[in-house]
Amino acid sequence: MTVDLSPLYRTAIGFDRLAAMLESANRVESQGYPPYNIEVIGEDAYQITMAVAGFTDDELSIESKQNELTVSGQKADADDDTERKFLHRGIATRDFERRFQLADHVYVKGARMEHGLLHIELYRELPEALKPRSIAIETGNLIENQS
Repeated sequence: MTVDLSPLYRTAIGFDRLAAMLESANRVESQGYPPYNIEVIGEDAYQITMAVAGFTDDELSIESKQNELTVSGQKADADDDTERKFLHRGIATRDFERRFQLADHVYVKGARMEHGLLHIELYRELPEALKPRSIAIETGNLIENQS
């Protein structure tokens, strides 16, 4: 029996704990819509790119709460769609909500729209207390107890 764990890595960014990924794997995905990429940009930098053709900035919402990033899109009512007749309609304009689990200390730096793609920049910033630090080794004479 072979177990494919690749779904665990699709929505986890910067995670080091398997338990949190297993929990997020139980969430039901919205059938892969909209498609997205997750890229490693630098040592502590990531970027999510989502294909949101047909959506405007006002119709998209990005919310970061605790360790979860939620991206949702809600199309405004289009009155002109009832008058339009399509031979083929391949550009999806349905509402969506996509959730990503973020590791501890991963934050959203910003977001931008470009050519129908939504780019969300993330970075990991460890607090000073969690960063490794070097301990200096001192050399010198030992203090002797003189009686």
